[in-house]
Amino acid sequence: MKNFLKYTLVFLCLITLSSCASSPSGPVVSTPRDISPASYYPLIRQDIYHVVAPGETLWRISKTYDVQIEDITRANRLGNNDELTRGQSILIPSAAPVRPVIPLFPSRKWRYIIIHHTATDEGSALLLDKSHKNRGWKGLGYDFLINNGTQGKPDGHIEASLRWIHQEDGAHCKASNMNAKGIGIAIVGNCSNEKPSQKQLDTLVYTVNVLRKYYKIPISNIMGHRDVPGANTECPGNSFPWQEFIRRLK
Repeated sequence: MKNFLKYTLVFLCLITLSSCASSPSGPVVSTPRDISPASYYPLIRQDIYHVVAPGETLWRISKTYDVQIEDITRANRLGNNDELTRGQSILIPSAAPVRPVIPLFPSRKWRYIIIHHTATDEGSALLLDKSHKNRGWKGLGYDFLINNGTQGKPDGHIEASLRWIHQEDGAHCKASNMNAKGIGIAIVGNCSNEKPSQKQLDTLVYTVNVLRKYYKIPISNIMGHRDVPGANTECPGNSFPWQEFIRRLK
């Protein structure tokens, strides 16, 4: 009887761990239920319109705003087989304030995290994807982009690029072959002139902590673009609060 109870408990524990590890409709993902930084304002729900970024799915959007997929499809009269298109504006009913959603994919290739700024006043994954394509690149060069409240995206909102979703090499740092082994995270704004907003910094700290723990990246391998051997740039800018950022990693 004791052995039966022991094996039953082990079986139940395995089921619980398995159900928490991933979603059947998406990758392993970090979605915080309890975010400590003060800049994540109280839970005030309201209807909003969301502009779909390249590669963005209903699953990811539902996690970002804490709204069921069924409620989003019903509000927008979407069928079960309808696919979202980049630039499409959809209604998110009773949306919660955005929270960072970080898709995680099992991989051994990611050994560094490289921090960038866009050196632009405005930006979004949709806008920069178009801009980078005009340079001859295969869309947005960064793996993640942290918005600054422009282009219809909330301050501190994070977007994952198609490169990251497909686990392709980046186009953000040629030096030391970082495109193939470094995760590129860019803050929208020009940190040569001013610091990132508090919400952007909070999201950056959270994102880097999630990524470095999952991929076992040491803090010594978290670098600004300018600190990569062979790089010739000021990125992420002289006003980026590097010491504060590193101090907050835990």
